[in-house]
Amino acid sequence: MVIAVASEKGGTGKTTVAAALAELARTAMIADCDVEAPNLHLLLKPRVLRSYSLNLSRKARIDPEKCTQCGECEEKCRFEAIRGFQVDPHACEGCGLCFRLCPVGAVSMEQPEGAEVFIGETPYGEMVWARLAVGEEASGKVVSQVRMEAQATAVEKGYELLIIDGSPGIGCPVIASVTGADLALLVAEPTLSGRHDLLRALRTAAFFRIPSMVCINKCDINEVEAERIIADCASLGVPVVAEIPYLEELAEAARLCMTPMEVVQGEAARIFRRLHERVMENLRLSHSRTNI
Repeated sequence: MVIAVASEKGGTGKTTVAAALAELARTAMIADCDVEAPNLHLLLKPRVLRSYSLNLSRKARIDPEKCTQCGECEEKCRFEAIRGFQVDPHACEGCGLCFRLCPVGAVSMEQPEGAEVFIGETPYGEMVWARLAVGEEASGKVVSQVRMEAQATAVEKGYELLIIDGSPGIGCPVIASVTGADLALLVAEPTLSGRHDLLRALRTAAFFRIPSMVCINKCDINEVEAERIIADCASLGVPVVAEIPYLEELAEAARLCMTPMEVVQGEAARIFRRLHERVMENLRLSHSRTNI
């Protein structure tokens, strides 16, 4: 069974919810697919078992010993990536025009390391995450690699549950994160922009025929918008499985890189346990439907 925890924007508490689900599941395969700003590993503190690099894009390089400084490449580069007969790797798009134009073969196309993928072990199961190199844009490819690595490990080690901490938004990384999931848990914040973006995220999940449910985080900072989100979800037939109030202890836990269940007590802990129970109920139901 695969659940993808996603959000319409960054900062809604998606990683906090994903960490709580991993804690309460006790045994699960975990994948952090927010490769541009991974932070789930900061909370779960996995012990790295192995890692490897990915080559994502090509970059031009000019050999100064061969270059005659004719200026052809600098003049024709539409991305203005060549200055002083040197290539700025952050501006280079890897189109290869300079490589084809150079009359003396001074330009070569190289594939630098674009990301590093990590496989580690947490107290709650094994985990896969990645770190995208500065300037790289092929994050969807890295997310797909993280997903494949996590799914392969889950099959090999016999994990029945895969928890994915997805990327925020509705773009390519998010699509790569949620594709093939049995259920999407969308974490929303009760603001005007949060409600608007949540509806976009719900439409994205519906387009890919992924059943969704919603968790409203910091539900008491704007009760009017929280009620509107609940009404929107009711009209769409999407269950709201939890309403988490603003909790200072969660903010402190994030600051100290601690997991939610390490710090919350009483009613707050019960809210997270009920969230986990309802998520697992919906996940089993969705999983059984997809396997009929």
